[in-house]
Amino acid sequence: MRSRRRGAGRFRPGHLLVAIPLALIAVIVTVDLAPEPDIHLGPLLIVAPAITASFAGPWLVAAVGLLTVAGEVVTSIGVEEQDRNAQIAAVVLVSAFIVFFSLLRDRRGRELSQVRLVSDTVQRVLMRPLPDRIGPLRISSLYLTAEREAQIGGDLYAAARIDGGTRLIIGDVRGKGLAAVDTTAQILGAFRAAAHQRALLPDLLVFLDDVACVEAARPGEPDSHSQECFVTAAVLDIHDSGASIHVINRGHPPPLLLRGGQVTELRASHPAPPLGLGALVPAGHDVDTFAYEPGDVLLLYTDGVIEARDATGTFYPLAERVAAWPEREPASLVEHLHDDLLAYAGGRLDDDVAVVAVERLG
Repeated sequence: MRSRRRGAGRFRPGHLLVAIPLALIAVIVTVDLAPEPDIHLGPLLIVAPAITASFAGPWLVAAVGLLTVAGEVVTSIGVEEQDRNAQIAAVVLVSAFIVFFSLLRDRRGRELSQVRLVSDTVQRVLMRPLPDRIGPLRISSLYLTAEREAQIGGDLYAAARIDGGTRLIIGDVRGKGLAAVDTTAQILGAFRAAAHQRALLPDLLVFLDDVACVEAARPGEPDSHSQECFVTAAVLDIHDSGASIHVINRGHPPPLLLRGGQVTELRASHPAPPLGLGALVPAGHDVDTFAYEPGDVLLLYTDGVIEARDATGTFYPLAERVAAWPEREPASLVEHLHDDLLAYAGGRLDDDVAVVAVERLG
C-alpha cells in the first residue's frame, strides 16, 4: 500500500485544470485595472474558486480563494470605501463557504471510498473468486449486480474439492436487499461447510434445504419466516475420472453443455422446487447424470442472464447466442458473454447475474 505522502505528490489532472481559474483571475484583474473602459469587474472573481471546487480538493480551492480575495482588494482600490469593504467581505464570505463545502465533499468522498473498500472485502469473503484450475477442470466466472454501487446481491456460486472430484453450486435467492445478502451468506457458508461432509448429493441438498431461509432477526423487521423465501439452485458433482456429471436441480435454469458446435440444455428429469421448500420434495432427491467428456464446457448461469431484455422487450437468447460463438475456452467465453449481454440490454441490467463456465480438460 502506498503511503499518504507518496500519494499526495502524484500528478493529477486537476493540476492542469487549475490554470483555468488562475487565468480567469488574471484576465479580470488586468481588464479591471485598464484605464478604459471604466468598469469594475472585481465581483466576478468569485467565479474562480467556484470553478476550482468542481475538480479540486479543499486546499487548492482555499489557495485560489485567497488569490481571489487579493484580486478583489487590488481591483477595488478606486471604489468608495463603504462599497469596497462590502465587496471584499462578500468575496471572503462566499470563498469561505465554497471551501467549507469542498471540505464536506472531500470527507464524504473518503467515507464512500472506505464503504466501497469494506463492500469489496465482504464480496471477496462471501463470493470468493473461483480458481482458474480445479483438478482436471478449467473455470471462469462472472458476477454482476443490478445495483451499481452494490458489490454482492442475491446470486451465488461456489466450488469445493471433494474426495476424487469437484462439487459446484450456483443459485439465486428470491428478493433483494439485506435479506437476500443474508440468505446468500448462509447458503454459501452451509455449502462450504457441508460439501466435504456429505458424500452424497441428496444428503447435501437436505442440509441446504434446512438452512436456506433461516435468517437472523433484525430489529424493526417482521418475522422472516412469515415471508415467502426460497433459493433456486443447481448442485453438481464432477469426478476427476470418468466422463459424466451428477446434477440436482432445484428450480434453477438448466445448465448448458457445449460440445463442438452443439449447445444442449441439461434439464432435470424430475423438476423439484427451490431450496427452502424442502417439505414439498418427496423423499430421495433425483440425481441426473449427463455425459461430460474432455473438451466439453458447462455453462452455469442465473436467470438474470436469460431475463435480460433488449429495447423491444425480447429476452436474451442465451443458447442461440452461445451456439453462434467460436469461443469455447472458459475465460474467453465468459468475457464474450459479458460484453454481449450488456450490449443487448443497453448497458443496464434489471437483475443480478452470475455465470460460471467449466471445461473438462483432457
